[in-house]
Amino acid sequence: MLLESLEAQNFRNLNGKLNFSNKLNIIFGENGQGKTNWLEAIYLLATTKSFKTQRLQEAVKFDETLAIVRGAVRKSEEITRTLQVAIEGNTKSLSINNKKETVNRYLGELHAVNFNSDELEIVRGTPEFRRKFLDGGIVSIYPPFIQTLTDYNRVIKQKNTLLQSAQDNGFSLEKVSELLEPWNEQLLNLASRIHKARIRYVERLNEVLQKKLFGKEEILIRYVSSLEGKGDLSDFSALLEERLKLRVQAELAAGHALIGTHRDELEISFDGHDLRKYGSSGQQRSALLILQLATVSVYFEQNQEYPLFLLDDIDAELDYKRIGQLLEFLSDKTQTFVTTSKESFIEKFGANAKIFTIENGTFAETRTE
Repeated sequence: MLLESLEAQNFRNLNGKLNFSNKLNIIFGENGQGKTNWLEAIYLLATTKSFKTQRLQEAVKFDETLAIVRGAVRKSEEITRTLQVAIEGNTKSLSINNKKETVNRYLGELHAVNFNSDELEIVRGTPEFRRKFLDGGIVSIYPPFIQTLTDYNRVIKQKNTLLQSAQDNGFSLEKVSELLEPWNEQLLNLASRIHKARIRYVERLNEVLQKKLFGKEEILIRYVSSLEGKGDLSDFSALLEERLKLRVQAELAAGHALIGTHRDELEISFDGHDLRKYGSSGQQRSALLILQLATVSVYFEQNQEYPLFLLDDIDAELDYKRIGQLLEFLSDKTQTFVTTSKESFIEKFGANAKIFTIENGTFAETRTE
């Protein structure tokens, strides 16, 4: 899997086309010139999402109504496909070789793993970020899983609306139980599938985890169900069904769903200590990279090709020793895209890289060291 070229029209301040190297690509420029926007455009093309905003209309250039990101992706020596994401208002349309496609069909064409300061929330933020990390990894190797997540979130939203209405209107426990039954049946089915997928994905991550890649501490991860300690997790569906029945009164009192996989957690520890609470900034960055490199390996095992690896403002987040270890690990594996504002970075790591100098969203210069 290689991104041969990327073209952007009215996506933030970008306009133009970049033709990439198969290996390391360095996007260089002063702050505010659009380096990160090019990475965001690559990420959008690969995942249909932005790593900067959930409202894609914010990425459309001011005073314009339509933004387009288009890329040529080589899947093999014989197959090259053109992918396109178009943003118009609140609408996002996807196409492959000029034919509109659904998200499920589109997502199998290209994948990218992104490292930046915001991604550090995976290791230091709330459980929601770690659940999204797991779910994103599962979708990358099994795109139809996105529909399971969408359906689950819809059920939880509807259930929360019902519980809040029941609370506001003083419904009896018996009536609430009756009203919740069809939603809990759907929740049971969907949550069981999500639980199984997440457990298996964490197992696969652990199989390839480079536990000591950047330091002496050993990184460990464990999936923690919110039902842990409540019964026999080996029969998750039966336990979940039991807890849904037992907790109706508590859910009515709370006014929202208390039982389900939306309350699960990914535990990340180093040498037995909670990384979120006790890890230093450097340890957290190293742990995030180790986790992301594990997702790269799992993706390769599944698809026999590597995803793209994106590193934004890398020398602000990592010291040169870690950068050197990382780039050496990625060498001959992934097509890598890095942004920097420092000439010293290019001097140290630019050998054999393709370097793009960006000014006001467009490339002013391309060179190979």
